[in-house]
Amino acid sequence: MSDLDHTLTNLDALVAYGLMDEASAEACGSVADTYAVAVTAEMAEVIKGGSPGVAAQFLPTANELQAHPAELSDPIGDEAHSPVAGIVHRHRDRVLFKIVGACPVYCRFCFRREMVGPGLGKTLTAPEIDAALDYIAAHTEVREVIFTGGDPLVLSARRIREIGTKVGAVPHIDVLRWHSRVPVVDPTRITDDLVEALVVAGKATFIAIHANHPDEFTPAARSACRRLIANGITLLSQSVLLHGVNDASVVLERLMRTFVGLGINPYYLHHGDLAPGTAHFRVPIARGLHLVGELRRRVSGLCQPVYVLDLPGGFAKVPLTDHAVREIGAGQYEIDDGCGQTHIY
Repeated sequence: MSDLDHTLTNLDALVAYGLMDEASAEACGSVADTYAVAVTAEMAEVIKGGSPGVAAQFLPTANELQAHPAELSDPIGDEAHSPVAGIVHRHRDRVLFKIVGACPVYCRFCFRREMVGPGLGKTLTAPEIDAALDYIAAHTEVREVIFTGGDPLVLSARRIREIGTKVGAVPHIDVLRWHSRVPVVDPTRITDDLVEALVVAGKATFIAIHANHPDEFTPAARSACRRLIANGITLLSQSVLLHGVNDASVVLERLMRTFVGLGINPYYLHHGDLAPGTAHFRVPIARGLHLVGELRRRVSGLCQPVYVLDLPGGFAKVPLTDHAVREIGAGQYEIDDGCGQTHIY
């Protein structure tokens, strides 16, 4: 798309490419010292072309220095449910397999922002991968493995094939699901070799595509998504409701129509997690419910994701349109989890 052929990984590079001015970069210098920065060439060109909804997701700002008292370093409680390195077993029939601690881009609202990036993110060693595979094999109630991180599709096709084949060899695993931004933000990675590596004979392969604004879908991104589908991989959508990015009916409508038009099934619309320095992105639940209602009126059932909140502390996702959510005060809610326990949020 442009002459830029590499990822911008620091404030100086963002300024040099014209994505930030020097005053803004200076104001958020300590942000970049704390949280990783990376903007791929694909997204840099979209931002430079004038997309504030994409710029807000990837360019650091001084707002990230403002912490809310309720924010947590592990907002959805991964650590409490991690029996071995790399595995999170929060739900009976599925596990997260966190293979790598790096991403092609670093979202400014990331719920794992204190655990990913250079010097922070952990890529599993061979013995740790073996221990994780042993755990999966020993737990016959697990039917689905969700590869995450970081972003697992930053791995080479060889590594993806190797890990996918080993997980697919476990008899009780039916589904391999990969959560990734790569097809959208770095579509050149979606090579024929990588697509072939993702497909495991006799198993269902899904990729949950994370995108939050329709401008992210460049021609190359659309081509990458179609290539995955053409090879028998089912694509799902994952989005986060973000102030200044997609908290408008017209933007959500365009985003969901883009997903469906590409053959990507709308799956989750996440309420923003309580990650440090992300309060400026979080949309009030009442506003989110209004937007979901508007979406229901504007588009067909094919375009309807489930609006969910990942309860802090590892109590899993709750659909926010459910009867289990009750407003009890200004900005305060009672929420029942899947086990019938009530939480104040």
